[in-house]
Amino acid sequence: MTSKTALNRITVQYAKALPGMRINAVEPGYTATDLNAHAGTQTVTEGAEIIVRMTQVNQDGPTGGYFDKAGALPW
Repeated sequence: MTSKTALNRITVQYAKALPGMRINAVEPGYTATDLNAHAGTQTVTEGAEIIVRMTQVNQDGPTGGYFDKAGALPW
């Protein structure tokens, strides 16, 4: 849990330090990969959707947040 807390903190700190950029953390979901012996419930393409979407956020978009494919998540 310490590493998750550190990731949350650094995401927010980068977002504050770099106001001209959109800095966010994403949760791709339980994706079938070699790491979990392909036991995930979604494909790599489905898991990548939120990552690709967040790379396309414009300057008016969110920053310093945590997101999955359905939207913002609580820290």
